[in-house]
Amino acid sequence: MVRPSYCKGEIKMTTSTNHYQISQHILTCKEEFTSIPLPLFLSKIRAGFPSPADDHLDKTLDLNDLMIKNPPSTFFVKVEGDSMTGIGMFPGDLLVIDRSREPSDGKIIIAALDGELTVKRIKKLPNNLIRLDAENKNYSSITVSADQDFTVWGVVTGVIRSL
Repeated sequence: MVRPSYCKGEIKMTTSTNHYQISQHILTCKEEFTSIPLPLFLSKIRAGFPSPADDHLDKTLDLNDLMIKNPPSTFFVKVEGDSMTGIGMFPGDLLVIDRSREPSDGKIIIAALDGELTVKRIKKLPNNLIRLDAENKNYSSITVSADQDFTVWGVVTGVIRSL
């Protein structure tokens, strides 16, 4: 399950089920990104004996350039739950989502399924069926049936984690 953030829209939480209901399927996301160039050291860092690094400063790095390829279609969500820990998505991680990318087979997506937001790997099956796979053996796959309300919100393009 994911918690929306950094976008404006009508998403509200029901207190009885602890699930998100979508009352408006289009979010308006912040399109203005502040550029903050940060130092980038091109030499590799050893995880053993320390080495002076000031001599290796080569250029700057803007995290927006690294993480956001299409700003107008990009938004962020915060992970809740542990269904995707097998590929390194943990509770509290911030996911970078690009709505302009095609949700092709095998991609990690954010989807609304019957009013609940979820992050899963999409698998396209014969007969236009879709399966949503968790990356944790404690969770079963979900086959989306024709009578379910299903919308792909975007493709996950990155994970940001604080230590």
